[in-house]
Amino acid sequence: MKKGLSLALVTIFALTILLTGCGNGEQVESDPESSSAAQIETTTSSESTSYSEPETSEQDIALEEPEESDSSTAPESGEPETEQDEEENSEMQMNVQVGGSTFTATLEENEAVDALVDMMEQGSVTIQMSDYSGFEKVGPLGTSLPTSNQQTTTQAGDIVLYQGNQIVMFYGSNSWSYTRLGHINDLTGWEEALGSGDVTVTFSLTE
Repeated sequence: MKKGLSLALVTIFALTILLTGCGNGEQVESDPESSSAAQIETTTSSESTSYSEPETSEQDIALEEPEESDSSTAPESGEPETEQDEEENSEMQMNVQVGGSTFTATLEENEAVDALVDMMEQGSVTIQMSDYSGFEKVGPLGTSLPTSNQQTTTQAGDIVLYQGNQIVMFYGSNSWSYTRLGHINDLTGWEEALGSGDVTVTFSLTE
C-alpha cells in the first residue's frame, strides 16, 4: 500500500516538473517573437522619422532670402557733371582782338548771336570802332542782325548790338535799349587796349 502511494507521488511529481518545463519553454519561445516585433516596430518608427522632411521656420526663410541691392543708392564710377559744368561746356566763346591785344568773350544765346556766329564761321569779322562819350566803342557791322532789345544797364566788358547793325563794346557803363551779344571774360588790360581813340576790332570764333 505504501509502495503504491509512493509510486503515485513520484509520478505526480514528475508530471509537475514536466508541465513546469513545458510552460517555461513556451515562455522562452514567445520571447523572441515579441522581441522581433518590438525590433520591427522600432525599425519602422526609425525609417518613418528618417524620411520625414524637416520643418522650416519663418526665421530660416527670412535668412535664406537674398537682400535686394538698391541700385538707386549705389555710387557711380567717376564724378558726375554738375549742371553748372554742363552749362559752362555748352557756352560758346569768341576771340576779340583789339589792336595787338586779344581777349576772350562768352557769347549769349539769342538769334543775334546765332547770326553773328554764322558770319564768323565764314571768316573773321573786322570793324572800325570809334569812341563815344568816354565809356564805349561803337562801329558799323555792315549788315543787320535779329534784335531782342531790352532796357539794359551795361558794365565794362559788355558787348551789345545797337539798332540792329552796330556793335558796341563798353569800358564804362550806360543804360539803353540793347541786344546783348557777350561779355569779356578777363578785363585785365581791357580799358588800356581800347584807349581813347579809334580802334580796329576783329571778332573770330575760338578753336
